[in-house]
Amino acid sequence: MEIIIQLRNAQVADDFKGIVSTKLKALTRFNVKLERVEVEVIEEKNPRQGKHDHKVVITSRGAGPLVRAEAAEFNGVAAFDKAIENFELQIRKIHERAKEHGRETLRDRAVDLKNF
Repeated sequence: MEIIIQLRNAQVADDFKGIVSTKLKALTRFNVKLERVEVEVIEEKNPRQGKHDHKVVITSRGAGPLVRAEAAEFNGVAAFDKAIENFELQIRKIHERAKEHGRETLRDRAVDLKNF
């Protein structure tokens, strides 16, 4: 998985890249193919934005599904945490739809009583 981080008028913590890569690599537990994930951090200079001046947009591109999540908070890491929750929820839904739920009951199975 290729991870691209773009900063637009924003400054983030020094360990932001490590946090992003750790949390996105954890999503590989779902069997959803993600070739490239773009993380965009935008800082709004508008004073009316108040505590929601950092916006994070996470977008997956490539052969797999197109998934997009965004969130706004008081700093880049908090906004990323909120956005990754939404992103993970969408990935989980895609994973659940792809799974086969073959639910058989005991009545549906053929039981041969001669072998008992």
